[in-house]
Amino acid sequence: MEIKIPKEVRQHSETIFFGLSTRQFICAVLAVGAAIGTYFLTKGAIGKETASWVCIVAAAPLAVAGFFRYNGLTFEQFVWAFIKSQILCAGPRVFRSENLYCKILNEKEKNIYD
Repeated sequence: MEIKIPKEVRQHSETIFFGLSTRQFICAVLAVGAAIGTYFLTKGAIGKETASWVCIVAAAPLAVAGFFRYNGLTFEQFVWAFIKSQILCAGPRVFRSENLYCKILNEKEKNIYD
């Protein structure tokens, strides 16, 4: 019998159902719910075949959110970091150097002449 131990403990994820973690299972259930709801809401208006494609489009983001990992970030953490870096803290970053030596000398010269 062989037990595989991950090199890093942080890589370990507990599986609860069908080999999915809790996060993945919840997102999968939400995706199935979104697909079923979308199908029943749209099948009468746009037809069964088109409604099935709309179901895939509606369920895909929820399903992907459960499995998404980027540099150790979950989907929500990644979206927040992206919004923060691209929208909230975006803008030109201007570098202004400050020469402390000149600043001190200028202040001393002012004090001498005053």
